[in-house]
Amino acid sequence: MRYVAHMDVFAVPFLFDTVPSHPKPHRRTMTESRPNEPDLRVSFAGIELPNPILVASGTFAYGQEVARLYDLSVLGGLVSKTITREPRAGNPPPRIMETVGGMLNSIGLQNPGIDAFLAEYLPVLREAGCPLIVNVAGEDAEDFVALAERVGREPGIAAVELNLSCPNVAGGLDFSTKPQETEGVIRAVKQVCSLPIFAKLSPNVTSIVEVAQAAEAGGADGLSMINTVVGMAIDAKKRRPVLARGTGGLSGSAIKPVALAAVWRTSQAVKLPIIGIGGITSATDVVEFLLAGASAVQVGTANFVDPWSAPKIIDGLAAWCRDEGVDRVSDLVGAMKTNA
Repeated sequence: MRYVAHMDVFAVPFLFDTVPSHPKPHRRTMTESRPNEPDLRVSFAGIELPNPILVASGTFAYGQEVARLYDLSVLGGLVSKTITREPRAGNPPPRIMETVGGMLNSIGLQNPGIDAFLAEYLPVLREAGCPLIVNVAGEDAEDFVALAERVGREPGIAAVELNLSCPNVAGGLDFSTKPQETEGVIRAVKQVCSLPIFAKLSPNVTSIVEVAQAAEAGGADGLSMINTVVGMAIDAKKRRPVLARGTGGLSGSAIKPVALAAVWRTSQAVKLPIIGIGGITSATDVVEFLLAGASAVQVGTANFVDPWSAPKIIDGLAAWCRDEGVDRVSDLVGAMKTNA
């Protein structure tokens, strides 16, 4: 057993040295379709995705390790781990623990900084063969603007996702709990970056809809929702919190109902396309998010349970559409029936 460099941001051991060898999936182009197969392609904020299954920031690192297991071009898209202006060592351990139906983490945005990312990691990510979304986080509006401006000058990037909602750093929630802050930072970023801008929103607010409306007013091109839910675990014998920082972000199946409700409510209030995030482990989960109003999804914690989760879910979605007679997956978006 060994810890994977870079992907161990959650300090999770992966048995890559002993993992069974799986054949790499066939590389398909974004416009290729198979006879009698459902069309999984979706358009999101002007970006053509080969399917609606992306991998979430913070759970896939920079793709190098998983690229050893399967062809990343099968993904609908790849969202990088959050990048900041300066390198960050992250929070002290312990900073992760498994919970019932999910996982608590308090990584603290560990990353190499924007200079190292652009020089060392972006060239590799460009070879993934799927749309690349770069996730960035700033301590203030100036940071977000500077990061988006630098990323926006780089070729091979489809969009920028603004991490306005990390609960594991000081001030990490400021930009997603105050609608005026959300609108202001997005408006400033849009002035310097021509790429589509997605706002990643927090469920740790009184009204996520109001924050989403502020993001729309600021010029956001799409929404990513939701980020993790603030949670805590306590060691009863030691009588102290398990995580060194006390609280962390809860992710996984436990937050799926929260995420679905947030997506559904928000989709009724804004015209922006939504990427649904939270507890997606199966094709049925994907369909539920699409019916609720999401146009695409991100798979996060499931990647730690099974590094092949995303391609399995993609295959499962195609099978679900065949079984249900759905020709185009895009027809499912917002198609949930109401309980009249």
